[in-house]
Amino acid sequence: MLTLMARRVGWLLFALLLLGGCGHARVTYLNATPSTPRSIPAEVFRPGGSGPFPAVVLLHGCEGVSENSRRWARWLNEEGYVAVVVDSWTPRGLKESCSFTVEDPPNTERFDDAIGALRYLHAMPDVDRRRIGVMGWSNGGVFSMAVVNGPSLERAKARGVVIPEPGFGAAVGVYPGGCDSLARERAVKPLLVVIGDADDWTRATTCAHMVEAMRSRGADVTLELLPGAYHYFDFVGQQRTVLAHVGNDNKPGGCCGATVEYNAAALETARRKIAAFLGYHLRAR
Repeated sequence: MLTLMARRVGWLLFALLLLGGCGHARVTYLNATPSTPRSIPAEVFRPGGSGPFPAVVLLHGCEGVSENSRRWARWLNEEGYVAVVVDSWTPRGLKESCSFTVEDPPNTERFDDAIGALRYLHAMPDVDRRRIGVMGWSNGGVFSMAVVNGPSLERAKARGVVIPEPGFGAAVGVYPGGCDSLARERAVKPLLVVIGDADDWTRATTCAHMVEAMRSRGADVTLELLPGAYHYFDFVGQQRTVLAHVGNDNKPGGCCGATVEYNAAALETARRKIAAFLGYHLRAR
């Protein structure tokens, strides 16, 4: 009883902060893992004005929540969306999972974190539950694609995961990992994949194959190739460097090294394409 009351009080305080014009709050929510849900920290960024707003769940890459995550959230606010930055690493005792020696949590866990964030948004009175999207980067990109992938959703339901209808309305994968794992499956909601053609960590050719395969099965999937762009093209100020310690499935044994570099032109193009995509699928028409 006390726990339930505390949650209600916490939600009330959060709502008062937002209604009072505070656009950023740190919260926790329960993920969607059946029987043993985990508390997940998140940051909620709310645009000015009154709702109901469309919303986007943000899933970080192997580096964890970074200033880049918050920069995208603030940009989404400017576009009129509530943005929820999900922190999947902290509750699992991870600082990062990029290093070759660090193991990722089971795939179901990040999937359940995303669905839990969807449930959380459904409980927010100023969010339109019919217009919620998801964006993921690199490691998080495969999960942004999985939560709109038909077979992945069916497997989750078979595990007992309750997915609130109508689910995510659209998804964006930014230099996503795991394109090869979904190439034989099919997105059931609109999906945009944005990736640099020079990326040597998550290769554009692999994602292009997935996109072509899904489209051949009738999926609404689009690929945006960014000329000359590497991984982390959106990490403002990132100098070109090779991260020698990171795992890379494109190299023998999955080890090691990947090139990263900020690319202002690529970021501008990506934002324009993502704004148009989310605007078409999530804004009221």
